[in-house]
Amino acid sequence: MTILSRLAEKSWEPASDRDPVVPSRSRPSAGSVGLAVYLAVAMVMFSLLGAAYFMRMGLHASMGHADDWIPMPDPPLLWINSAILVASSVAWEIARRSDAEGPWVRASIAGTALGLFFLVGQWILWRQYQAGGYYLASNPANAFFYLLTALHAIHILVGLVAGARVLAERNRAHVRLCAIYWHFLLFIWILIAALLVST
Repeated sequence: MTILSRLAEKSWEPASDRDPVVPSRSRPSAGSVGLAVYLAVAMVMFSLLGAAYFMRMGLHASMGHADDWIPMPDPPLLWINSAILVASSVAWEIARRSDAEGPWVRASIAGTALGLFFLVGQWILWRQYQAGGYYLASNPANAFFYLLTALHAIHILVGLVAGARVLAERNRAHVRLCAIYWHFLLFIWILIAALLVST
């Protein structure tokens, strides 16, 4: 197949219609490609925000403004929420590895429910911070924390919708994509929690 014919091919059509030599299983699914692009964009976004966080924190240290950057505390609920997200990711991994419908459905339900519990826990955590006087506009450290955790919460909501759709359609093929997505959310959350600990 020439380069020009490869550029002109329609990847959404079955491979057998275009090139009977190439089996359709050798091509990634549209869902896999879409998820890879989505995760790449999200990773770039969180990486840039993390870099901006460290730059702003470093600027505070070099200027010596004691009241400019006040690190937020790490209450027990922060680590409880982290444990819930770990459990959610583990549940999705169990669902991914399960062959029978009953086990993967139960694991998917557990993973989705734990994701919802994490989101509720985050809302309670935000309320605790606000009750302690850690408001969004109080200082730059607070603003970064709320921004990062709010963006992460939006991604959790996307994961909940995807999980609910997999369960509603009983679509076993998309369980793997959900598991990958939740592992990514856990990875991002570990990075956000590390920012809190490092300041």
